[in-house]
Amino acid sequence: MVRLGGFFDETFSTPEEWVAILQSKGYTAAYAPFRVPAGGTFPGDEEVLAYRRAAEAADIVISEVGAWGRNYLSEDEGERQRAVAESIKLLEIAERLGARCLVNSAGRRQNPADNFADETFRLIVATVQTIVDAVNPIETRFTLELLPGVFPYSCDSYLDLLEAVDRKGFGVHFDLSNVIVTPYLCYHSDELIQECMNKLGPFIRSCHAKDVTVSKGMVVHINETRPGLCSQNYPALIEALNRLDTDMPLMMEHLASNEEYDLAAEYIRSCGEVRS
Repeated sequence: MVRLGGFFDETFSTPEEWVAILQSKGYTAAYAPFRVPAGGTFPGDEEVLAYRRAAEAADIVISEVGAWGRNYLSEDEGERQRAVAESIKLLEIAERLGARCLVNSAGRRQNPADNFADETFRLIVATVQTIVDAVNPIETRFTLELLPGVFPYSCDSYLDLLEAVDRKGFGVHFDLSNVIVTPYLCYHSDELIQECMNKLGPFIRSCHAKDVTVSKGMVVHINETRPGLCSQNYPALIEALNRLDTDMPLMMEHLASNEEYDLAAEYIRSCGEVRS
């Protein structure tokens, strides 16, 4: 069954405290217990292994390590190279931690239109190959999050990247809400779920759980909201993920408080079979 997880307000200083918090919320999946900002300090090997052992003993799957804040498309070559070098270190950490993936966005160009240029696609391919080849991960995968403003922006563009990168260590991070980009898809997300599972299913390593709502008006505005407050078809999503992988992490994010996460978790659990 799908494993649910999310962020939380509580603080911790040991693997045991971290596990206790997760268990108190009924989470069987977790984000990595550390987030390293760009230019930040990386955890040591012993700390990483201690958290891995604690998660395994408690039957908690670590869904993802984040490489957020690192822009692989920066026109500042020094910044871009630092982003690549730090992501290589983070992919090594994800492998030692036993996380299912390292995830980041591809980045951004100064001119947003350039995010969709052929040159940008080729640079993303070369960057992913460099990161993956430096580590050759066995347990984890390097992934890019589906986002509407840069490659990969759709199932088909992610398939193009997978084919062009051509590395076993490159996988998929899936966020359904990020590819609901029209009102039609907002109200017919079951069709999009089926398309994504058919095309990307074998490569998906972790999923984010959100919902989206369409604002009234002539100009379309699609806004993020808490799961259960709009029309994303969570029963269909959970059923599809359970068919795909019975250990698939479904990770809630971007909510304001523990109370919001509790409400989202209650709703998601009401929609299908979720491991607790």
